[in-house]
Amino acid sequence: MTTEERTAGVRLSTREAAERLGVKPETVYAYVSRGLLGSRRAPGGRGSTFDPGEVDALARRNRRAAQQPPVDDATGAVRTAITLIDGDRHYFRGVDATALAERYGYEEVAEWLWTGVLRRGVRFTAPPQALAAARRAVAALPGHSGPMDRLRAIAVAAAVEDPLRFDLSPEAVLGAARGLIPTLVRALPAAGTAHQGEGGPARLLWSRLTARPADEASLRVLDAALVLLIDHDLAASTLAVRIAASARAHPYAVVSAGLGALDGPLHGAASGLAHRMLAEVLDRGSAAAVVADHLRSGGPVPGLGHRLYRAEDPRAVMLLRLLEDVPYAERALAAAREVAATTARHAPAHPNVDLALAVLSVSSGMAPEAGETVFAVARTAGWIAHALEEYEEPPLRMRPSGHYVGPRPPQPLPAP
Repeated sequence: MTTEERTAGVRLSTREAAERLGVKPETVYAYVSRGLLGSRRAPGGRGSTFDPGEVDALARRNRRAAQQPPVDDATGAVRTAITLIDGDRHYFRGVDATALAERYGYEEVAEWLWTGVLRRGVRFTAPPQALAAARRAVAALPGHSGPMDRLRAIAVAAAVEDPLRFDLSPEAVLGAARGLIPTLVRALPAAGTAHQGEGGPARLLWSRLTARPADEASLRVLDAALVLLIDHDLAASTLAVRIAASARAHPYAVVSAGLGALDGPLHGAASGLAHRMLAEVLDRGSAAAVVADHLRSGGPVPGLGHRLYRAEDPRAVMLLRLLEDVPYAERALAAAREVAATTARHAPAHPNVDLALAVLSVSSGMAPEAGETVFAVARTAGWIAHALEEYEEPPLRMRPSGHYVGPRPPQPLPAP
């Protein structure tokens, strides 16, 4: 910032700020949306202006960051400003995730995570053509198709209906995301004759998960779960998303990559294992025998412990507390606590978010895969946040080298 600029209070236009930062004008607005740069409307309301000192400070930070590798070769760590897990707390952009879930809804938190702007009452809308195509794709699947099969089909159908899907500017990606999330929910078949009309994502998703009428206490749990599951550092599905985004895959393909990695018993489907365990505890009337069966088989007890938390999973703590306000969840909640207490006789055992989702799904008459569906819909917002971040990095940076351990050449041609 020059002395003349400081004295005169001169502000920079978007083009001038972009030149100082060495980026495109679209990236300047991305910096603003992520809270990295402030802006004011220009006189007359045409365009934005920027403080030269703030622009220069950001340019210096960017130069320092560019001198460090985006991926730490020693640890495999990836720079990200989205989620921090510190001790037994979970933060989105430095804000406690449970505090966000207490006060705001899923769409509000998703919009804030993407843009840095909190818009109270924001609602995402499914594009009619994309929704119609997605419903046709789901209807064409075999009857035994699972929720992940349906969600992947929906993402592909929505992509085909969006001719602008290859536009990776922040505005285009955000537009795609705001349409894809409600399409994922609304294109799922209804679980019964429950209300299927308008409403927030929790109410709409509820009607796809159970035929039981929705009550406010249960919807509060479901909406909080959607917020808490938006992101959780670089889980397997999120890493798949970042690799796809690094190759400049469009946002629908990025989400499809996440859905593919999520479809496994050690990730998104873990809540289904906890659901079946709780159902068995309720059927047999005791947790001891069920826990013993799991331990005898050599596997872990579903829904307990988490490798990123030394003690309690803060997401589970919040959801289990909210479930106390759901009258028909009392038995499943007691069963979950009995499982944890029984297992803790020999080793510390704290409920994780999968067990909390299982309490909700078992007590609400949902299928075992319901938790997986909640997980996938919620995490879509986090995947988009990571894609937006990765699109700002050099392309194809996430390209590890293979360590070959096969036979050394030359080898003879294989015989028929």
